[in-house]
Amino acid sequence: MAKIYYDQDADLSLLKDKMIAIIGYGIQGRGQALCLRDSGCRVVVSEIENTPNYEQAKKDGFTPVSAEEAAKAGDIIQILTQDHVQAKVYNEAIKPNLKKGKALCFSHGFNIHFKQIKPPKKVDVFMVAPKGPGALVRKMYEEGKGVPSLVAIFQDASGEALKLALAYAKGIGATKAGVIETTFKEETETDLFGEQAVLCGGVTELIRAGFDTLIQAGYQPEIAYFEVLHELKLITDLIQETGISGMRRRVSNTACYGDLSRGKRIITEKTRKEMAKILKEIQKGKFAKEWIKENEEGRPNFNRLLKEGDEHQIEKVGEQLREMMPWMKK
Repeated sequence: MAKIYYDQDADLSLLKDKMIAIIGYGIQGRGQALCLRDSGCRVVVSEIENTPNYEQAKKDGFTPVSAEEAAKAGDIIQILTQDHVQAKVYNEAIKPNLKKGKALCFSHGFNIHFKQIKPPKKVDVFMVAPKGPGALVRKMYEEGKGVPSLVAIFQDASGEALKLALAYAKGIGATKAGVIETTFKEETETDLFGEQAVLCGGVTELIRAGFDTLIQAGYQPEIAYFEVLHELKLITDLIQETGISGMRRRVSNTACYGDLSRGKRIITEKTRKEMAKILKEIQKGKFAKEWIKENEEGRPNFNRLLKEGDEHQIEKVGEQLREMMPWMKK
């Protein structure tokens, strides 16, 4: 069983004399920066000038600076830019400003695990990864609660890296919910697999396959959309709240029997073998190399595939039907 840490396991006073640099004021950066500041920590924020995130940081009472300035000032440097730009930001702005006694923090292990960032031995390297978006991290913190998070140590130069990581986790409220110990390898590989095989790749292709099957059988696209896409949220909400068994006991008996008796005909042994193949590609670094190369070449496949997806009939039908649902508009 995984080791789980709570409030009593973390000492926030370890951050008392530290300056925390948040590199990237996106959704996660904003959530973590605000929580840390409200926990009494000193925080400096880095964001690109004249961007919406830069303006948001100013509205929130920060004085955003360049990544280089933040890295110079920071004792703990939390890198929260997108995965594909982290190595560039690190090499250009952070690496020259790393001194013995500083620490690098991440909320996803991609760049460390796949060696896009190679930190010097003189610094601590740890991960604190909330299992929820930054807006939820902030909301739970304001309610006196927390979002479960992961903690991992890649490099313990000081001998205190875990204590420092847990203090950081406490600063964002995570220890109120529980902080699960993992490794950079485990977090990175399982995260990529979940996205590709289930949460994004698996779900979206299943939805489109169901839609296409109904359309090819002569059913109206509007009806198909409601049955295979719109109602999905009801099911995923029930699964999140009560687990798969709980969901099965909260839908109709007809739906439950259809699930139990037909599900394995959709997710077959062949599907499971393909999932295992995808996992192997992740573990061996094949996907990482492909994604890094894709970004270096200007994302030709990414852009083509995204455009093809946008042109699918389900997108056009969905856009029309969502206009009928004012409760879904922000």
